Amino acid sequence: MITLKSSREIQQMHEAGKLLAACHKEIANLIRPGTTTLEIDRFVEAYLLKHGAYPEQKGYKGYQFATCASVNDEICHGYPRKEPLRNGDIVTIDFVVNLNGYLADSAWSYAVGSIADRTQKLLEVTHSSLYIGIEQACIGNRIGDIGHAIQSYAEAQGFSVVREFTGHGIGPKIHEEPNIPHFGVPGKGLRLKEGMVITIEPMLNEGAWQSKMDANGWTARTIDGKNSAQYEHTIAITKNGPLILTQQ
Repeated sequence: MITLKSSREIQQMHEAGKLLAACHKEIANLIRPGTTTLEIDRFVEAYLLKHGAYPEQKGYKGYQFATCASVNDEICHGYPRKEPLRNGDIVTIDFVVNLNGYLADSAWSYAVGSIADRTQKLLEVTHSSLYIGIEQACIGNRIGDIGHAIQSYAEAQGFSVVREFTGHGIGPKIHEEPNIPHFGVPGKGLRLKEGMVITIEPMLNEGAWQSKMDANGWTARTIDGKNSAQYEHTIAITKNGPLILTQQ
């Protein structure tokens, strides 16, 4: 069931989003060769607790960490770990903030030291595709309009769009209806209404779009070992256009 949020609820989610964005700015200062994603995970949990919030995904369906930390060919849901990040890596840090019962969700991909030109382009195109999708998140448009805009741009730039993982509604629960694919046909799918709050979170790959699952049952990675990147915002559909609740 899709729940429409009141202006008060959206404002409370925006407060959670502001905290999440501030935390991402701190994470950016931690990303360097030699840092571990487990250290980043511990920082995020401590930062949120210090500010009266907590990481909603910790404990979600048995997940053990405050963040997902996906390195290089890991598409999403990578486990934080003790192995240090290396020069040339990319890492996506994804987490959900619960502030006074209101949620916000955002992922961001980071370069570790100096990265290859092709990988830099992957980050730039994925970042741009997020905002191209957000432009379509307006009252009266359809979900397919978002996905089509992202897919058309990404594929024209030489990258593929992951199909198996999508954006989603968000509210009292991390994942609510509707799903928001990052590919699609314009004019198709559910019509967007004022009060909907969704995530748009394109995952683009350097190679093939298909994924495979690690033995841990959480971590998805590219089937060809090539890099993947992701950027995500939580968006409210308003009469004044899309409102980014997690803007940095």
